[in-house]
This record gives sequence, structure tokens and C-alpha cells, in this order.
Amino acid sequence: MGMTAVGALAIATGIPLLIAPFGATAVLIFGQPKSPLAQPANVLGGYLLAAFVGSLAMALLPGLWWAAAIAVGLAIAAMLILRVTHPPAGAVPLVAFGSHLSALTLFTVVSLGGLLLIAIAVLHHLIPPRQQYPLRAD
Repeated sequence: MGMTAVGALAIATGIPLLIAPFGATAVLIFGQPKSPLAQPANVLGGYLLAAFVGSLAMALLPGLWWAAAIAVGLAIAAMLILRVTHPPAGAVPLVAFGSHLSALTLFTVVSLGGLLLIAIAVLHHLIPPRQQYPLRAD
């Protein structure tokens, strides 16, 4: 249902929202909702951080395959430092280099897609058998 909604929004808006990392996000937020890696702050924070790193690398070193590889490593390091690790977001710099989306479009894609998946996951986990999502700080 989550990917269907993202796909429908992509058709309705014309924004290329169906990017591969969202499939992996769906596995985490629907299949492992108690994982720290699946929490909304990690999903959005990881995606936005990786979009920033990928866009910056693409602007500074366009078309260089090794720059894409370095950007993945830098995105991972930044997510770890800022405690917003979301493994699927590590692929966003590759999306930046492979798709040649503008920085604004990339930020729009990861923001809208991430928010939509999180919203659907919140609703999904209210249906029995219920699971708490997102986890609340104690």
C-alpha cells in the first residue's frame, strides 16, 4: 500500500517519486517498525542528509563515478555522526548521480516520498495486530 501511494502521487504530481531506496525503506518501516533505523527521524533525517551530500557531490564533481562512491561514504558517516542512520538513504547519492535530478527535485522526492511512507506506516500499524510506530521516547 505504501509504494502504491508513492506511485500514485508520482503520477498525480509528475515528480519521479518511485526511487529504489523507498522499497528498502518500506521493508524497514512496515516489517521492522521497532528498529531504530525505521523511526521517522532516521528516515527523514537520513534521506535529507544523503540528498544534501549527493547534490553537493554532483554539483562539484558531476559525472565522476568515484565521486558518487565517495558521496555514499560521506552520507553514511554524516548519518552516523548525527544519529539519523537509515540504510536505504545511503543509496540517495547514487540516485543523484544516476538520475541527474536537480538538487531541488531530489530534496522534493526524498521529502515527499519519506513523509508519505511514514504517514502510511503510522496508519498501517494501527490496524490489528497493532504495533507501536513510531516508538516513543521513554
